[in-house]
Amino acid sequence: MPSKTRNTGLLTQDPVSLPSLHRFLVLFYCSLLAIAASLPVKASGQDTSENDDVIKVSTDLLLFPIRIRDKRGQIVRGLEQSDLTLKDKDQVTTGLYFAPGTDRVAIVFALDQSGSLREIISQQQDAAIALFGRFSDRSSVAVLRFAESSSLVVPFGRDPAATRAAFSFNVGTNQRTAIFDAAAKALRVFDDLPRVRTERRIVVLISDGLDNASQTKAKAVIDAALEKRVSFYVVHLPLFEPREGRLAVRSPARGFRELARETGGNYFLVGGESGDALKLDKTVDLAPIFQAIEEDLKSQYLLGFYINETARDGRKHRFSLKLLPSGVEYSVGRLGYSRSHDFFVNLPSGVTKLPK
Repeated sequence: MPSKTRNTGLLTQDPVSLPSLHRFLVLFYCSLLAIAASLPVKASGQDTSENDDVIKVSTDLLLFPIRIRDKRGQIVRGLEQSDLTLKDKDQVTTGLYFAPGTDRVAIVFALDQSGSLREIISQQQDAAIALFGRFSDRSSVAVLRFAESSSLVVPFGRDPAATRAAFSFNVGTNQRTAIFDAAAKALRVFDDLPRVRTERRIVVLISDGLDNASQTKAKAVIDAALEKRVSFYVVHLPLFEPREGRLAVRSPARGFRELARETGGNYFLVGGESGDALKLDKTVDLAPIFQAIEEDLKSQYLLGFYINETARDGRKHRFSLKLLPSGVEYSVGRLGYSRSHDFFVNLPSGVTKLPK
């Protein structure tokens, strides 16, 4: 049964046509642009040491964060490469990369400075610095603020004083808000960083979810995030509206939740769906949410495939990866959980040199 294909950069999803969601297709559409996304870029404002595991130009490594769980939905720790089995009849892969957790992160805090969020966000200075500080000293942080337009107020670095100051700002009056434009700009902030294999790249987006000015569509941001290997962690400070005789959480802009759910991150609604508007005052503490982000990152694994030069023949080559322990399954990107996933690689023929 034919199905439509959605291009998502390095991930192209074929909706599953079987009644059972036992098996999913994760499609590595390896265009030249996709390969370029995994290559090192000259750093701006950040040096790399000799110990940094920078991805070399000569290596085609497709690398993705994955989540692994057991039958009860609990996180599975302690797995090793010997717990994986790769079936590759065309021999287009030369090996696997598999590493638990993450110790090195590059974080962009994207802060909504419209409306009445100023006091709530300014109180999160210590929690934000604590989140950043719990990763290795090779991690870096940047801060972007936005309303109708976006501005990078702190470029990538390790200055806690600058980060702290960026969480304090004057609130804009009667400003429109462009969340998805800001999310797209946050992705571009990563462009000047070198590609480091063990580094996770995330955007922590804090907003009320109201977008009334973006020119960029949510889907375009999600596709770009998947291509750039950036995950969004969305923290929703909700607005409220009268509904059926009570105040209820106002639905955010379409695609706001999906920024997190389809890029390998997480969505957090402060106060929950049944949150009481009277309790969501100016003393909100996001520290538990930031801690959950840390735990989520450190509980994931990095899975990568080294692609053989023989794959550059313009043909589609299929391979699969299965977890050996019983009762354990994994998810990739926007796809669901399964014990085994099928992949394919499709490299153009006649290309012998990677783009610089």
